[in-house]
Order: sequence, then C-alpha cells, then structure tokens
Amino acid sequence: MTTGSAPTRRLALLNHISTNNIKGDLFGGVTAAVIALPMALAFGVASGAGAAAGLWGAVLVGLFAALFGGTPSLISEPTGPMTVVMTAVIASFSASDPENGLAIAFTVVMLAGVFQIAFGFLRLGRYITQMPYTVISGFMSGIGIILIILQLGPFLGQAIPKGGVIGTLNSLPQLIQNARLPEVILALITLAILWLTPAALKKIAPPQLIALVAGTLLSLTLLNGGAGAEGGEGVRRIGEIASGFPQLRMPYVEWGLASKMLIDAAVLGMLGCIDALLTAVIADSITRTEHNSNKELIGQGLGNLVSGLFGGLPGAGATMGTVVNIQAGGRSALSGISRAVILMVVILAFTGVAAQIPQAVLAGIALKVGVDIVDWGFLRRAHRISISGALIMYLVIGLTVLVDLIAAVGIGVFIANILTIDKMSALQSKSVKSISTGDGDLMLPDDEKALLDQGKGKVLLFQLNGAMIFGVAKAIGREHNSIGDVSAVVFDLTEVSHLGVTAALAVENAVEEAIEKGRQVFVVGASGTTLRRLEKLGLFNKLPAECTSLSRKAALQQAVAVLALDP
Repeated sequence: MTTGSAPTRRLALLNHISTNNIKGDLFGGVTAAVIALPMALAFGVASGAGAAAGLWGAVLVGLFAALFGGTPSLISEPTGPMTVVMTAVIASFSASDPENGLAIAFTVVMLAGVFQIAFGFLRLGRYITQMPYTVISGFMSGIGIILIILQLGPFLGQAIPKGGVIGTLNSLPQLIQNARLPEVILALITLAILWLTPAALKKIAPPQLIALVAGTLLSLTLLNGGAGAEGGEGVRRIGEIASGFPQLRMPYVEWGLASKMLIDAAVLGMLGCIDALLTAVIADSITRTEHNSNKELIGQGLGNLVSGLFGGLPGAGATMGTVVNIQAGGRSALSGISRAVILMVVILAFTGVAAQIPQAVLAGIALKVGVDIVDWGFLRRAHRISISGALIMYLVIGLTVLVDLIAAVGIGVFIANILTIDKMSALQSKSVKSISTGDGDLMLPDDEKALLDQGKGKVLLFQLNGAMIFGVAKAIGREHNSIGDVSAVVFDLTEVSHLGVTAALAVENAVEEAIEKGRQVFVVGASGTTLRRLEKLGLFNKLPAECTSLSRKAALQQAVAVLALDP
C-alpha cells in the first residue's frame, strides 16, 4: 500500500501535464518561445544584467513554474514590471558595493523566490491580489513610465545614464544633443513594425520577432553595420553572449545591506505574485478552467529561486505569452516545458547570431512594452468614475516614478483603505438608530411599533443593523449621547452581521452608561460571533439574565409593563 501511494504524492507536486494534447501543447510552446526570445533579450539588456540573464531567466522561471505551478497553460518569463524592479535593485546594490552588487542582486531574486514559496505554503494566494484597483493601476502605469524613460538613452544610441529615472530626465538634453542617427532610425523602425504590423501578418510571425530580424539585417547592411558592440562609431550591439550552461551562483549576503535585501526581495516577490495570479485569472477566463493560486505561487517561487541561483532575471506569468500559447493550442504544462526547452536549445546553439542584435532595436521593443503596461483605458476614465480614486492613482504613479516603489504601494493602499473605511463607516452609521415612537419608516412589525407608542417616549429602541466596523463606534456613542429622558433602553442586535471589537466596546460603554443613569436595560437579538464577543467582554455579567434572554418584542412588553407600574 505504501509503495503504491508514493508515486501519487510525487505526481501531486507537479502541474497538470497531459499527453492528450501533444500537438497543441508543442505548437503553443514553439509560438510562445518565438515571442519570448526578443522580449528576454530586451529585458536582459534593459536591466543591466545582460542579455544572457534575460534568456536564462526566461528558460528557468518558465521551466520550473510550468513543472510545479498551478495553472496548466500559464507561460512564465521576465516581465516588464519585474524587470523595472530588478533594474532598480541592480543599480542600488551596484552603487553600494560595486564589486559584489550583481551577486547581491541575484541573491535578492533567490530571496524573492523564497518569499513566494512561503506565501504559497501559507495559503495566501487568494489575498495577494486583493488591493484597490486604483493602486494596482497607478503602480503598473508608473512602472510602464519608468521602463519608457529608461529606454530613452539606448533609443538615442547611448548608454542608460546613471541615476535611474531622475538621472535620465536630467541628462535628456545631452542625450538628444548627442543622439546617433542610425540607432534612432533603427529604434523608430522597430516601433513602426510593432505598431503597424497587419493583423494577418501577426498570425504568421509576432511583430517583436519581425522587428528583431529586420532591425538586425538593416544594421548589418544599410545603417553602419561595420562597427562592433559597446563604444565605437557604429551601431551598438548586444555583443558576445556566453555560450554553454550558466554557472551556479551561491547566495551572497552583505550583512550591512541585509534589511534592504529583504525589503527588495519582498517587493519583488509580491509583485511577481500579483503579476502571475492576475495572468492566471486571464488564462482561466480563456480556457474556462480554475487555477490553484497557492500551488502557482510555489511554482513561481521555485522558478525565481533557481533563476537567481544561475544568474537569471526574475519572472512571473506573462500575459502576452500565455494568451498566445492558449490561442496556439496549449492547454497543459507541457506547452510551458516545451517552450523552455526550445529556448534553451536556441541559447546554446545560436548565441553568435544574437550577439549582432542592435541595442536600439531592443530599446524599441522594451519601450513598446512600457507603453503597453501603462493603463491608458483607466487613465482616460478614472476622473469620471471617482475623483478620489483618480487622485490616488496619480499619486501612486508619481511616487512610483519619482520616489520609491515600496512607498508608492504602501501610501496608496493606506490612503485608499482610509477612504474606503470612511465611506463604509458613513453608510453603516445610518444603520445606528434610536427610536422611541412607532412613527416613521421602521423595520418593525406593527405590534412592536404599537408597544413603542405605548411607552410614550419613555421606552427607547436602540437598533443596530449590518456590519458594525470600528468606524461606526463614533456613531454609536453620538447616538447614545443624544438620548433624552427615558426609563428603559432596548439594545437590539438582531440584524448585526458583524460586531467589531471597537464597536463592541462602544456598545458596552452605552450599556454601562444607561445602567449608571438608572435606566432599565435590555440587550436582545445577539447571536453567533456577536453573542460570543459580548460574552467574552463580560457584558452579560452586568445585566440580569432575564434582560438578555428575551426577544425584542418581549423586552419591549416588559419595559412598557414596568413603565405602567411606575407612578
């Protein structure tokens, strides 16, 4: 029995790999590999880690995420958002420790993978993407703008200036003044191909590959193709890419930078989770399946961990590659595995050809990715939907581009949540009512309204409805303080679906104050978690049992009866 169960447990670790759709999966893998090649080269060069890092990142993240993830048709590789964060990580640690900066950056990638694996094991998958859309949109748009700005140097035929976004913006006059015409032409031709390729031709070959081939051929024939790579008078090219398998890179920790490494790894890991799970939802909608979010996070984490160990860029689920894979027939993880194997063969056999690719062409491809990342649809409509939401989005964009990615998300989520809580509190505050007559639009049976009228203003029904979050505590106190001269108060919790700690304490204060003023107090209708919370607070110990076990109608009857006997 034990022997038979072991293989089942091992297979459960793997993604859904099927042999029922081999032709579709292989064709999907080939198509996704064709699209991944120019993107991986562009992101590798843009990040500062080199083309090889982008290529091996596409292979390793894609392979391990396909093997161990939870979305059969998902294609994982370096993406624009992940590349932008990785670029900042490399620049930051290279400035702090020029000798070991790259090693530290790849260690951050490994740690990001560890964070993702931990998120998966802790079953946090369903919570990862629960952020306000205004913050996600602003963050992604900010990343798109960063990617556009960072490509301006290579687009104009020069290296990326030091200082990231601010450095590039400050150097923009010099970049324009020293622009190299052949490379600007190559970059513009690349953008033209990416934007203007007819739909019929896109079905035959992806625009990115067409731009890569056309730009390289033009640079070798008409546009000053005689010069070498870095420097020189000719077109700047990728240059030599190390052939063979990548070397293992052991983790390198600079203890003085340990806290920054952990923070950057958490940001990179969280961004990868959001990127992957949002793409997984898109894959589900196309294939009408349901992914396993926690398993997907573990697969993504393993992919990034291994990629960091071998000097590859971090990656996540890529929307373009995933959609193309599904459209080409990919349905199981076999498509992602075949894509990784095909890319590996290309890297090992054709790096000499890739060395001739102009950097301006890759800059054009990366710049187009940046334009596509910007959430233009929401930018155009945000101010019509919600002024406060639009302001949050613009704030997050500004902070992302000009200040810090972590600060942008943290401040954006904080402000969005505060505004949401304020709106919910205002709405729920209307559900706190103190009623002493049967007149008005009350959610009460006629016989209970009649009992209130018999009380002649001396019997008060203090009614709470819905979810009582902490923002409602103020309304409870305000409503209670406005109570006039009454003899009995019935606190009605029948319709309370949730009673937060702060609101429970406000109810307790109101009950205690009513008791101190000599009023007869009833607490009725509490059930479930509301009842348990009040019991744990000890509220029912302050009242006779007959004042907490009655129904609302019985409590009103008793209050009116006592009032009738009072001279």
